[in-house]
Amino acid sequence: MSITKERKTEVIQEYRRSEADTGSPDVQIAVTTARINALTEHLKGHMKDHASRRGLLMLVARRRRLLDYMKEHHTAKYYELIEKLKLRK
Repeated sequence: MSITKERKTEVIQEYRRSEADTGSPDVQIAVTTARINALTEHLKGHMKDHASRRGLLMLVARRRRLLDYMKEHHTAKYYELIEKLKLRK
Protein backbone atom coordinates (compact mmCIF):
# COMPACT_ATOMS: atom_id res chain seq x y z
CA MET A 1 0.00 0.00 0.00
CA SER A 2 2.79 2.41 0.87
CA ILE A 3 5.83 3.03 -1.28
CA THR A 4 9.00 1.15 -0.45
CA LYS A 5 12.11 2.79 0.93
CA GLU A 6 13.96 2.03 -2.33
CA ARG A 7 11.24 3.64 -4.45
CA LYS A 8 11.22 6.73 -2.22
CA THR A 9 15.02 7.01 -2.54
CA GLU A 10 14.75 6.75 -6.34
CA VAL A 11 12.15 9.52 -6.46
CA ILE A 12 14.23 11.76 -4.18
CA GLN A 13 17.35 11.25 -6.31
CA GLU A 14 15.43 12.06 -9.48
CA TYR A 15 13.82 15.30 -8.26
CA ARG A 16 16.34 16.75 -5.80
CA ARG A 17 18.00 20.11 -6.43
CA SER A 18 21.33 19.31 -4.74
CA GLU A 19 23.15 16.32 -3.25
CA ALA A 20 21.70 16.73 0.26
CA ASP A 21 18.22 17.87 -0.78
CA THR A 22 15.34 15.83 0.62
CA GLY A 23 12.81 18.49 1.58
CA SER A 24 12.44 20.94 -1.28
CA PRO A 25 8.89 21.37 -2.62
CA ASP A 26 9.89 19.53 -5.81
CA VAL A 27 10.90 16.44 -3.85
CA GLN A 28 7.90 16.62 -1.52
CA ILE A 29 5.49 16.83 -4.46
CA ALA A 30 7.19 13.94 -6.27
CA VAL A 31 7.18 11.66 -3.19
CA THR A 32 3.56 12.55 -2.44
CA THR A 33 2.62 11.78 -6.04
CA ALA A 34 4.29 8.37 -5.79
CA ARG A 35 2.34 7.66 -2.59
CA ILE A 36 -0.91 8.82 -4.22
CA ASN A 37 -0.31 6.51 -7.19
CA ALA A 38 0.38 3.54 -4.89
CA LEU A 39 -2.75 4.22 -2.83
CA THR A 40 -4.84 4.60 -5.97
CA GLU A 41 -3.73 1.15 -7.14
CA HIS A 42 -4.53 -0.29 -3.71
CA LEU A 43 -8.02 1.21 -3.71
CA LYS A 44 -8.81 -0.28 -7.14
CA GLY A 45 -8.70 -3.72 -5.51
CA HIS A 46 -10.02 -2.75 -2.07
CA MET A 47 -12.93 -0.45 -2.77
CA LYS A 48 -14.33 -0.54 0.78
CA ASP A 49 -11.10 0.53 2.47
CA HIS A 50 -12.37 3.87 3.71
CA ALA A 51 -9.42 4.57 6.01
CA SER A 52 -7.04 4.43 3.06
CA ARG A 53 -9.41 6.54 0.99
CA ARG A 54 -9.31 9.22 3.70
CA GLY A 55 -5.51 9.06 3.69
CA LEU A 56 -5.53 9.43 -0.08
CA LEU A 57 -7.72 12.52 0.12
CA MET A 58 -5.40 14.04 2.72
CA LEU A 59 -2.37 13.36 0.48
CA VAL A 60 -4.11 14.95 -2.51
CA ALA A 61 -4.88 18.04 -0.44
CA ARG A 62 -1.28 18.26 0.78
CA ARG A 63 0.03 17.97 -2.79
CA ARG A 64 -2.42 20.67 -3.90
CA ARG A 65 -1.09 23.05 -1.23
CA LEU A 66 2.51 22.33 -2.23
CA LEU A 67 1.67 22.87 -5.91
CA ASP A 68 -0.03 26.18 -5.08
CA TYR A 69 3.13 27.26 -3.23
CA MET A 70 5.30 26.26 -6.19
CA LYS A 71 3.08 28.12 -8.64
CA GLU A 72 3.23 31.29 -6.54
CA HIS A 73 6.96 31.31 -5.77
CA HIS A 74 8.65 29.25 -8.52
CA THR A 75 6.41 29.45 -11.57
CA ALA A 76 8.88 28.06 -14.11
CA LYS A 77 9.74 25.08 -11.90
CA TYR A 78 6.02 24.52 -11.29
CA TYR A 79 5.26 24.07 -14.98
CA GLU A 80 8.36 21.93 -15.40
CA LEU A 81 7.32 19.70 -12.50
CA ILE A 82 3.71 19.13 -13.57
CA GLU A 83 4.96 18.29 -17.06
CA LYS A 84 7.47 15.79 -15.66
CA LEU A 85 4.98 14.18 -13.25
CA LYS A 86 2.18 14.24 -15.87
CA LEU A 87 -0.30 15.81 -13.44
CA ARG A 88 -2.32 17.76 -15.99
CA LYS A 89 -4.05 16.40 -19.05
